[in-house]
Amino acid sequence: MIPVAKTQNDDLLFESLPERVPRHIAIIMDGNGRWAKSRGLPRTEGHRYGTENLRRTLKSCVEFGVEILTIYAFSTENWSRPPLEVRMLMRILEMVIDRELKELHENGVQIRHIGEMEGIAPVLQKKIQYACDYTKDNTRLILNVAFNYGGRDEIVHAVRRIMQDGFAPEQVTEDLISRYLYTCGLPDPDLIIRTSGELRVSNFLIWQGAYSEYYATPAYWPDFDKEELRKALVEYGQRKRRFGKTDEQLESEDE
Repeated sequence: MIPVAKTQNDDLLFESLPERVPRHIAIIMDGNGRWAKSRGLPRTEGHRYGTENLRRTLKSCVEFGVEILTIYAFSTENWSRPPLEVRMLMRILEMVIDRELKELHENGVQIRHIGEMEGIAPVLQKKIQYACDYTKDNTRLILNVAFNYGGRDEIVHAVRRIMQDGFAPEQVTEDLISRYLYTCGLPDPDLIIRTSGELRVSNFLIWQGAYSEYYATPAYWPDFDKEELRKALVEYGQRKRRFGKTDEQLESEDE
């Protein structure tokens, strides 16, 4: 899936990349349904094409030097969608695991699931867990699949586990909470991309994204190609990440 021959156009893409490429990118893959509707297709076809686009995005991330990719595949709120669409989304994940797992493993992709297992069919739960265990030692790219995930739900579960483990109120710190999140051990996303032109975080990585750079593109997810990703990286490279500091403080640190 990942290896691909470079072309002259690829060389031009690489020449225009910024020196500072984000280590961790997260993507809200939005617009599958609208993409399908604009073509007179059922919404489920949009999700199918969106899955195919994930293959291309994984390749591009590896080529551009991104180490971690987190994708928003199914939110805790998505259960309220039409039952047929929910079943199709579950089936798509199952088919992706069945069809792509071996190749992903061979190409060094480590799969991690972030989200709740509760509510997911037992057969699919087993396949998700198997995919995570099978690829756990891979290091070329970490792929976090946010499936049955919600940012608020994640924080609630973290707080409950902290209480269950007996921590006193004065022991609760940002670092402690981070250690109880699904992304424990990983750096927060440097860049969060949302496709389809919407300007919402939609309950995605609301703790981890506190100081992430956000980038919105009007492109629907099935149309978000290598060039669109390059544009996002270029925009990211032009921004100055302050983390609450002033420009003067950042300049003195660089000296």
